[in-house]
Amino acid sequence: MRPAYRFLTTWVLDAPREEVWQAVSEVERWPEWWRGVEAVQELEHGDDDGLGSVYRHRWRSRLPYTVGFDMRTTRIERLHVLEGEASGELQGFGRWRFYEDEATAVTYEWVVRTRRPWMNAVAPVGRPVFVWSHNVVMRWGGECLARRLGARLLARS
Repeated sequence: MRPAYRFLTTWVLDAPREEVWQAVSEVERWPEWWRGVEAVQELEHGDDDGLGSVYRHRWRSRLPYTVGFDMRTTRIERLHVLEGEASGELQGFGRWRFYEDEATAVTYEWVVRTRRPWMNAVAPVGRPVFVWSHNVVMRWGGECLARRLGARLLARS
């Protein structure tokens, strides 16, 4: 089955990878700094590194609805990869990757299907709006992360 939505976001920040990793990996703190993240609640703690942890997310973009899903952490390679599986109103997976050279590049791959009946019903015409909404929240994320770290967002896509 092909995924309904596939996104790849890139942020490049003039901050050390360790600081970027720390901010992104502290999922429960995202609502403090990431506009559009309304709530993150830890449901399961996972092991000492966080593997197996489950967080319930609630997101809102500029559109008048929220999207909620649970995310189970399935892979952690400190400073390199953070990955999880989504279930709930969105189903699929997300993968953060971190790279450092003269700056830190972060990519986020998000491959999901919508499970809300109304979203699936309007998808043939609403898809461009859903894509736009996702891109807005991810743009906010890069800008807010840079602000949180006192860094410059050098590039985003």
